[in-house]
Amino acid sequence: MRPFPRPRPDRVSLRWKIAALAAATACLVAAAVGALVHVWTARDIRGRAEAQALNSLYAAMEVHRRTGTLTNGADLDPSGLPASLRRLTDTSRHTAYDGRVDGNLGPSVWAAVRTDGPGGRVLAVQVNMGPELHDLQRLDVTMTVASLAALVAATPVAVYGAGLLARRLRRVSETAGRISAGDLDARTGPTKGRDEVADIAATVDLMADSLSRRLRTERQFTADVAHELRTPVGGLLAAVDLLPPGETEDLLRARVRDLRGLVEDLLEISRLDAGVERPVRAHVPLGAVVAEAVARTGLDTRVTVTGPGAAARAVETAQTVETDPRRLERIVGNLVINAHRHGAAPVEVTVEGRTVVVRDHGPGFPRDILLGGPRRFHTGAAERGSGHGLGLTIALGQARLLDAELRLDNAPDGGAVATLRLP
Repeated sequence: MRPFPRPRPDRVSLRWKIAALAAATACLVAAAVGALVHVWTARDIRGRAEAQALNSLYAAMEVHRRTGTLTNGADLDPSGLPASLRRLTDTSRHTAYDGRVDGNLGPSVWAAVRTDGPGGRVLAVQVNMGPELHDLQRLDVTMTVASLAALVAATPVAVYGAGLLARRLRRVSETAGRISAGDLDARTGPTKGRDEVADIAATVDLMADSLSRRLRTERQFTADVAHELRTPVGGLLAAVDLLPPGETEDLLRARVRDLRGLVEDLLEISRLDAGVERPVRAHVPLGAVVAEAVARTGLDTRVTVTGPGAAARAVETAQTVETDPRRLERIVGNLVINAHRHGAAPVEVTVEGRTVVVRDHGPGFPRDILLGGPRRFHTGAAERGSGHGLGLTIALGQARLLDAELRLDNAPDGGAVATLRLP
């Protein structure tokens, strides 16, 4: 069956996603605060410049009215006066912003008033904002540097904090993966913090407890049923032997044999579930064991052994492996029987190195078996034929006992493919 999928190597860790989000948020906050400070300071500089220009203009008006002289930097109809102030028609004081830069003179604010009615001259005062705007630029640079320094200092803290969360989530994910792979004793255990991650971990542990209880109940029920049926099935076999020869006797004998096979399968599954089975290992030629297992099924199956000299000496040239030959024969036999029962001819068995591949040309394995693995009393789909679904379950249990990998796939051109890789 397929192993539990591990995280893809090209994935982006949650740690870096959270750290990137924290850095982006810090940048947005710094940019927003910097923009607000810049706008507020610029308006304050312009407001103070306008107030200074109006005050200077007021003082210059008083001096010009009494003495006819110009003070406080005032001038009559200056050449640089903005056009909006040149067209004044009343005697009120007005201001205008001048963004032109001329040498050391930066942006400025003008205050002006028409002295002698509509036909009089315009008295104006110019206040340079260059020094204040230069200070504003320095403030912008200082805030930018401070924001970058704070970002550099905060990023490792964000990475560390995100790493703590990612490790806790990874621990929960690994536990769920082990449970999905069949280790129902896996538990996350207590986690630090009273947050959603702790709730998820507790929920996963509760789920594992519930699954473990249900599975133990199912296994115990299977074992009890198999043990209870073994005696009456043996009695049926003895009774069938007393029947006179004939069609009825043959039919009953076949059905009783099927029933005995089902009981033996259930007993084997119960022993595998209980963990009492132990392999008896020996050095055996893989090809010979596979060929013998296929021959015992009595089904028309082609066996191919690849390797040096394989064409000349088929099974004898196969690689020697250390395994339990009885359990290996059981796995191969179940796979071949399953291929004939649920697939379609031709059924082919290929031995290459330490790998045994059993392939048929039927409809292939159903999607739920490919995703979740074989389940007892479940054949997956109607087109796969009838059966009690124990053959693949036993093969998988025996493969685990031999530390082998049994992988179920579908061939691109159709048909089910079971691949057994011995350690």
